[in-house]
Amino acid sequence: MPSSPQHPAPAPRDISSADAEDLALYREKFRRRLPASLDELHGPTDGVVDLPLHMAWSGMTSYDLGKPRQRMGLYRTVLHEGLHDDLPHYLNQDLLLQLWPVLRTLVGRSVRTVWEDAFPQLASRTRAAA
Repeated sequence: MPSSPQHPAPAPRDISSADAEDLALYREKFRRRLPASLDELHGPTDGVVDLPLHMAWSGMTSYDLGKPRQRMGLYRTVLHEGLHDDLPHYLNQDLLLQLWPVLRTLVGRSVRTVWEDAFPQLASRTRAAA
């Protein structure tokens, strides 16, 4: 499991080797889903978005992008549950960059780490917003 100055690896006494291996596999699951570039994200910026059941298996299935909480919920759901081919269809690069400083606090640590390690412009947006 690679670490970076922003995301240091846990100290060995903090996590067992089995837990560290599970965490590495969990992060790899998200890493494999990433687009090659944020430029690939051409999803909608307005209107109502209906998610398929493989992403919206629990809870809302329709999200109105005109409503900030629903927009944030859509992005959180897609980041956690979306597959590689879903991300360009449902996420929009400009909207992701705009939402990221808050969105990063709503997604799990593994999702946040994988996305910020792969796309430094996300982490820089967070520093700029601080």
